[in-house]
Amino acid sequence: MATEQTYYVPAQSKWPIIATVGLGTTLYGVASIMVNGSQGDDTGGAWTLFFIGALIMAYMLFGWFGNVISESRAGLYSPQMDRSFRWGMSWFIFSVVVFFAAFFGALFYARVFAVPWLGGEGDRGSSNMLWEGFQATWPLINNPDPEAFPAAKEVIGPWGLPLINTILLVTSSFTVTVAHHGLKQNHRGKLKLWLAATIVLAVGFLILQAEEYVHAYTELDLTLQSGIYGSTFFMLTGFHGAHVLLGTLMLTIMLIRILKGHFSADKHFGFEAASWYWHFVDVVWLGLFVFVYIL
Repeated sequence: MATEQTYYVPAQSKWPIIATVGLGTTLYGVASIMVNGSQGDDTGGAWTLFFIGALIMAYMLFGWFGNVISESRAGLYSPQMDRSFRWGMSWFIFSVVVFFAAFFGALFYARVFAVPWLGGEGDRGSSNMLWEGFQATWPLINNPDPEAFPAAKEVIGPWGLPLINTILLVTSSFTVTVAHHGLKQNHRGKLKLWLAATIVLAVGFLILQAEEYVHAYTELDLTLQSGIYGSTFFMLTGFHGAHVLLGTLMLTIMLIRILKGHFSADKHFGFEAASWYWHFVDVVWLGLFVFVYIL
């Protein structure tokens, strides 16, 4: 049993190198999909690489976190180790904050500076000479070079599926908080019910976002190649959707652990970490809803 003065150091592990291989393969596959797709080349091999990398990452995550759970259940972790986990999760969330800040910054720069310059506004309005007569509006549908970047018919309005998805995520933030209170009060039935409700809401969000993407591609001609609006729209909402999927998997694993009798009213950082992440995902979506769909 670990004490306040001890710090558990695990044996040499294979998981970091497996994580490196899996992440590298996945990212290379994603980059190949984007490059080959934009050039009209076949993306079959790129998708194969992506799925191989994703499978390697899934194997690594289940194996590595399985080891951590076993060590925690064996009582090997001291309070100092718990603080290390909390700092680690905090820095992880901060890194994702910076990640999304970069994409929101790209959206802000394009909308406030680059597009108006192409329309002849501001100190750099001479950029208008590149495409004379270009009308700078946002959302940018009529691109300055429609042959290279075909225009979309229209954009997705905020008051349909995006509003429903906002309600789902805001509600899920409430339900996971109620589940957390149930855990701290040692009300296992309340915990299971409200955590399951959170997962159902999360899955509903993902289904509706997939439906929104199908609608955008098949009916609105709004794609990743539809100029600056299409690229920022799909990069922001797509990466957020990936984080929602990750958060849903985390909450699902928490529910499985709870059904197995894991966690107690005073020791449940695994659940806390998943709930922190989920609240972060909800806050990011509110920013997306305002700055991508409404404004």
